[in-house]
Amino acid sequence: MLRERLNAEARAKVNFSVGLAQHADEVREAQRLRYRVFAEEMGARLTGPEPGVDADLYDPFCEHLLVRDADTGEVVGTYRILSPVQAKRVGSYYTEQEFDLTRLQHLRDRLVELGRSCVHPDYRSGGVITLLWAGLAEYMQKHGYEYLIGCASIGMQDGGHNAAAVWHAIKDKHLGPIEWRVFPRCPLPLQALDSAPAAVLPPLIKGYLRVGAWVAGEPAWDPDFNTADLPILLAMRNLNRAYARHFLKQV
Repeated sequence: MLRERLNAEARAKVNFSVGLAQHADEVREAQRLRYRVFAEEMGARLTGPEPGVDADLYDPFCEHLLVRDADTGEVVGTYRILSPVQAKRVGSYYTEQEFDLTRLQHLRDRLVELGRSCVHPDYRSGGVITLLWAGLAEYMQKHGYEYLIGCASIGMQDGGHNAAAVWHAIKDKHLGPIEWRVFPRCPLPLQALDSAPAAVLPPLIKGYLRVGAWVAGEPAWDPDFNTADLPILLAMRNLNRAYARHFLKQV
């Protein structure tokens, strides 16, 4: 217990920096962190150009937001950002592999996609995700984009029961407008899962809901990552202003 407390205090004193990757080597650092979290920690089946790297066809079209431990130089948090222009160039949003986005067609010119969010296991005290959100807030403000979309993952080590519980716990209060609803291509079989236990919401989902995001539809099952993915949609006009001010102070 004392060791855990001292480690937490040490992490709280870490100096961080946040910014977009400027060259291919920085992108590769993000891809290595993603592999560590998604493959080694969560058991995802990933392929890449070399061992220990998570990379796909969307990466060259994305901007990669990085948080570094300023003392060690290590990348400890990352998000990738796909702009509307780049989504047109690559041909789709990554989210479209899991969800039918037909009802969001009219938003595409103003819609930014977030993906591959992860934080190094030694840096999950909250400061890194706050800086990632600060970087995102600055990006959206700078470019004038109005909507964010992405998938928030829930681990399925329990077979999906917690994912079902999370869905039932949040759908009544946080489900988005029906005219902006998206539909899973491989739905999580909610009817077959026990949602009675108390839901354990992942910190990222809690964060999305706090800032004013909607859940845009029922969860999909991603067999490669072995996760249940909730579609998240945030209209920047609905962004909680207190959180927005806090995020923008960080950059």
